[in-house]
Amino acid sequence: MAYRNSVQEPSPPRRAPRGRPRSDRAHRAILDAFLTRLIKEGFAGLRLEHVAADAGVGKATIYRRWPSKEALALDLLMQLAAPHIAIEDVGDTRAELLASVTNAMRAVTDTPFGPVIRALLSQIAINPALGDPFRASVVQRRRDEVARVIARGIDRGDLRADADIDVATELLVGPVYFRLMFGGELSQAFAERVVDSVLRGYAAPAARASKPTAPPPSTSQAELSR
Repeated sequence: MAYRNSVQEPSPPRRAPRGRPRSDRAHRAILDAFLTRLIKEGFAGLRLEHVAADAGVGKATIYRRWPSKEALALDLLMQLAAPHIAIEDVGDTRAELLASVTNAMRAVTDTPFGPVIRALLSQIAINPALGDPFRASVVQRRRDEVARVIARGIDRGDLRADADIDVATELLVGPVYFRLMFGGELSQAFAERVVDSVLRGYAAPAARASKPTAPPPSTSQAELSR
């Protein structure tokens, strides 16, 4: 009988994975450097070699993560927009419609998303490599979220069953971006006016009838107002 050695042969050493592991710190540094350069120089004038130098990485490190300048811009936009899209179901249609406006408003006035979207608006309009995926991701997610708010309002009987969800969504969010582009105050009072205007067009008849109205002035008050 052949003798089998009880000592096992050592396993061959494992090959180290090719390439260097991704660095979260480098990833964040690239995005931060890109954001700073984008706001300062605009998209057309921005050079990725300058971003790489600012982030302390090689240009190849950027291209391992993002195949193009547009892909890097889209990633930045998605990260900045994400915290301001979700609208909580609070059981109050008007409050949720108001959140549809104020979420977008806060994103463009109080966070880096505002200056970044300003720097990229023209590119989103004319550059399909950026505009198409932006509309398919960030814009579509916001539209879907507002559509859910309107659908909940219809289910509660607060909004008309025939409400045009696409148009209602644009009526709520569109004014924010109009003022972002062309000027105008973005305030809580403005958001309230937008929502009240939408409700005048889309509130269900029963909900409109049940809305409390101010009592007519007394005779003495009417006389005083003359």
